[in-house]
Amino acid sequence: MDNKQLAVYFIAGTPNCPKSIEQTLEEAIKGGITMFQFREKGKGALVGEAKKETALRLQLICREAGIPFIVNDDIELAIEIGADGVHIGQEDKAASIVRDKIKGGIVGVSVHTMEEFEEAIKDGADYVGTGPIYATVTKSDTRPVAGTSLIRRMKERYPEFPVVGIGGITLETAGAVMEAGADGVSIITAISMADDPAEAAAYLKKEMQ
Repeated sequence: MDNKQLAVYFIAGTPNCPKSIEQTLEEAIKGGITMFQFREKGKGALVGEAKKETALRLQLICREAGIPFIVNDDIELAIEIGADGVHIGQEDKAASIVRDKIKGGIVGVSVHTMEEFEEAIKDGADYVGTGPIYATVTKSDTRPVAGTSLIRRMKERYPEFPVVGIGGITLETAGAVMEAGADGVSIITAISMADDPAEAAAYLKKEMQ
């Protein structure tokens, strides 16, 4: 994968979107997001066939726009619909095992320490997401706030390996994450809850340049 695909990495599920998630994604794409992750978690999250049907609609939107469609955690769904990749956490199987299952798709891994980062690289991850950079209300089970120092350490040791910051990043703080060396920012509510998701995405894309 190209590091530039991580620049404005939009993550969302139906519980994160006041509008329909399809409309939100389409607007975000107009603003210039570079990758999308379907993360269907939280109160009221879709399950079963409803989740699959929504994933297929979002995948088609991404495919027509030429941006990667990633599924969060649900490896079986990613395989079933032929997603471009999957993003996994520390509680999931190793990246090497997931890669074998998805047959060459993108594998992203959430990491919170240098040890987890180096393990993800060894296991064959394509990129890592690290955080939470700032306090976040999107996830209730997050690790302590990490700030940008870990990103700096990661990039000092492995300058070419793709790293994206995640957790509590806003339009105002995205620039600081990039200054720390990240290849991009993962954004949920700063886009999904924006009055104008296209405008929010466009602002972030400009900040990433």
